[in-house]
Amino acid sequence: MAGHGVTLGAVAASLEGVRSISGPDVTITSITHDSRKVGPGVLFVAIAGQRSDGHDFASAAVAAGASGLLLERPVEYDVGQIIVPDTRVAMAWAARTVYGEPDLSLEIVGVTGTNGKTTVSHMCESIWHVAGRRTGLIGTLGARIGGEPIPIERTTPEATELQELLGTMRDQRVEVVAMEVSSHAIALHRAEAIAFAVVAFTNLSQDHLDFHRDMDAYLEAKASLFTSGRARASVINIDDPYGRRVRDINEIPGLTVGSGQDSDVRITDVRDSAAETNFVLHHSGKALSIRIPLIGSFNVSNAALAGAIAISTGVDPAAIADGLANVPVISGRMEVIDHPGPFTVIVDYAHTPDAISEVLQAAKAAATGRVIAVIGAAGDRDRAKRSLMGAAAVRFADITVITSDNPRSEDPATIAGEVQRGADAVPGSNARTVLDRREAIVDALSMARHHDIVLILGKGHEQGIEAHGVLAPFDDRVEAKAALNALGWETP
Repeated sequence: MAGHGVTLGAVAASLEGVRSISGPDVTITSITHDSRKVGPGVLFVAIAGQRSDGHDFASAAVAAGASGLLLERPVEYDVGQIIVPDTRVAMAWAARTVYGEPDLSLEIVGVTGTNGKTTVSHMCESIWHVAGRRTGLIGTLGARIGGEPIPIERTTPEATELQELLGTMRDQRVEVVAMEVSSHAIALHRAEAIAFAVVAFTNLSQDHLDFHRDMDAYLEAKASLFTSGRARASVINIDDPYGRRVRDINEIPGLTVGSGQDSDVRITDVRDSAAETNFVLHHSGKALSIRIPLIGSFNVSNAALAGAIAISTGVDPAAIADGLANVPVISGRMEVIDHPGPFTVIVDYAHTPDAISEVLQAAKAAATGRVIAVIGAAGDRDRAKRSLMGAAAVRFADITVITSDNPRSEDPATIAGEVQRGADAVPGSNARTVLDRREAIVDALSMARHHDIVLILGKGHEQGIEAHGVLAPFDDRVEAKAALNALGWETP
């Protein structure tokens, strides 16, 4: 989508700290930081990254017909130039201007936290659909407009792509948007120039410490969404200890969610079975009975948070209950694999110690047989969580099969060894390593007996294994079905 057309001067006027602007006041219709996507009418942004400096590609952008350049230092080309202290920050605001300030025409809900962002966002989409609102969705599983999928590369797209997508949503008459906001997106200013209607916090647990300095820095990134002016309202899960810390520094009025008496939206009377969970949600003296087709206390928290978000966006309570009761299957999130066998097979994205613990505890509570888990840790990511993942698995699974995930540039055996060491440190460890992920899934399923639950964890919706720069096709759901077929349990 092209912007509505603004002058280079108008873009500069929307930015803080502009050092200089020079050249003709041309019309800008699009913006990018990728010199390969430059053409007439495009404003090229030079980002100084860790691996390369976008200023080195200014000549290629000019040769491709760029109408203007957004830079941190001037270059010797006869083209309009805006010079700013930080192009990454400025890019977000410039993109917002180029695409006509789409956030002002949309009710955007930003959901942040370690786990649950995807589920909460999809629950919100379901509730709003029942309430008759045209919806937008942006997150890990891609983007959607009115339920129709749109592929995107990241959980939270780069600022230029994000503002363009929001502009498309506005032009297609979307009313309300659920948007996952990752800590990377916050730290890299991708969501900098958005006036949120609501910001919501799910929880925080160890993850991404290869990017953030420590847990405090990780929390600081998330909590920055809750500073004055970022949103009209807030929703915070205070059953989570980090959520209570966010509540204590929160500068935005809103709702707290939890099971305690001090929660504005309170959860009581939780009753679960192998297929669904029922509970009661209390707010402003009223009680709302909720049923969700999901298991686990973490999904109760997710649903309560989505309910509170819906309250904050003016949704009728009946639509909240109906929307949560009819949440569609969320790809790779506690996704049950249909087969005729006398045991249950579930694929889930759990890839942090806390998420593994929560998913396995939910399965343990629902199972009348054993819980069998397949887990693996990713390469080139937070190494400190690997042993914790192994320990979490063996504490709650009766049998744990450790395997490879996305090794990227690392040796899969080394990664699995770190997970195995964490598992072996737990007395009575039941873990073994089967390095080939396909074989590990077969191994786990071949052990399943009546009433067992087999959980294949870590990749969820992902459809490839990344190793040494190559993404090989691999889908846990497809592989589970193939293994079940080979074992004589023909899947649909």
